[in-house]
Amino acid sequence: MARRGGGFQGGMPGNMNNLMKQAQKMQRQMEEQKKELEEKVYEATAGGGAVTVKISGTKEVVSVKLSEEVVDPDDIEMLEDLIVAATNEALRELEKDSKGAMDSLTGGLDLGGGFPF
Repeated sequence: MARRGGGFQGGMPGNMNNLMKQAQKMQRQMEEQKKELEEKVYEATAGGGAVTVKISGTKEVVSVKLSEEVVDPDDIEMLEDLIVAATNEALRELEKDSKGAMDSLTGGLDLGGGFPF
């Protein structure tokens, strides 16, 4: 009677090695994508171009540009709303790029969380 040893049977170690290599490759690709996204600058406008906000890929506001006609000392609230709207639109663009980059690596499989930044 043949003795059956413990451990992996039928080539499992090779499959595990391939899986580990694929995981390492995906990790490298994710790091590259993350770096590319962090280096990008996202720009959005509000009020028909009266307010322009730029943010970095690390979610930091880089600049805010205001048209002279939008600066009304009697209506600061509108200006504040336009800045918030432009900033949020720029952040949505960043999130869209981040999700797109993750989807391209995972084939659309939701691994949760996106990129950690």
